[in-house]
Amino acid sequence: MKAAQHMCYDRILPKNLAKAQRTRMVGGRSRAISLIGKQWANGSTLRIRFMGGTQAQQDMVREIAPLWTEHANLTFEFTDDRRAEIRVSFDENDGAWSYVGTDNADIPLHAATLNLGWLDKGVILHEFGHMIGLSHEHSNPAGGIIWNEAEVIRSLSGAPNFWDERTIRHNVLNKYSADQLHGTEFDENSIMLYAFPDSWTQNRGATHENHDLSALDKDFVASAVMYPGKGGTAKETQEIDIFRGTEAAIGKAGEEDLFSFEVKDAGIHIVETTGSTDVVLVLFGPDSKTRKVAENDDGGRGQNSRIEAHLQPGVYQAAVRHYNPDTTGDYRIMVSAY
Repeated sequence: MKAAQHMCYDRILPKNLAKAQRTRMVGGRSRAISLIGKQWANGSTLRIRFMGGTQAQQDMVREIAPLWTEHANLTFEFTDDRRAEIRVSFDENDGAWSYVGTDNADIPLHAATLNLGWLDKGVILHEFGHMIGLSHEHSNPAGGIIWNEAEVIRSLSGAPNFWDERTIRHNVLNKYSADQLHGTEFDENSIMLYAFPDSWTQNRGATHENHDLSALDKDFVASAVMYPGKGGTAKETQEIDIFRGTEAAIGKAGEEDLFSFEVKDAGIHIVETTGSTDVVLVLFGPDSKTRKVAENDDGGRGQNSRIEAHLQPGVYQAAVRHYNPDTTGDYRIMVSAY
């Protein structure tokens, strides 16, 4: 990942491109980006299937990609299962890219979700960082980078990227259109930050090439807002009382609560929250912590969430976070059917 050389293409689903930007400062500090709602359920096992590649290329990914799981409470399982959530291709003519977090679950099973057009430790960690829900450090809406746009466009218009201006603005100059953000202080050592020459920015100077996970990368993916549990204690999954609902509380900033419930008969089900705080609800299943059924923010009364969906029999996981990760408070989660 040389400065002004290879950069990955930022894969964002069409449904996310039109979202209104609701950026904000958290705690008065600029933040790196992880988009709320893109995280897999904490403790998930993500199946990874190779679509091509040499034995040496595949072995390199098997060795390097799981470095994330030493800190994030996730498991990577390399498999030939055609239903694998993550499909890795090695097309040298298609650059390097990955969909972000649970967006991977919306990609047809015959298509790749992550491509490694060139191979080194840095690019593998970078793309698998996207896969677990992280986004580019330089695209932080509050990141503070003031671009020398003319120079960036001139540089990336030529070899080896040959991008047009629209692509350059999408991948580098534009800030993410994000409904909500998790993050840490801006981290110049993050694996999610590219090396940029001094001529590209007006205020930060050059950034350097990163090949390893930074200390903040490791701390962030292990934190309460991402995947706690490795080297610490993650909250246990609570079973929802189908008839009465379940009282719950997020007592620490950035925490996520996980719930489960069983659907015995297929039909329309409603999963919703009540309370005075603004929460986001994500539903996974059936019998899977990685297959996202639906996500909702403010679909219920006030700032509560509500998901109405036709559910097949099986066990479902519901993840609840506050919209503002600095918020704490009580709420109730309920499941009903009709």
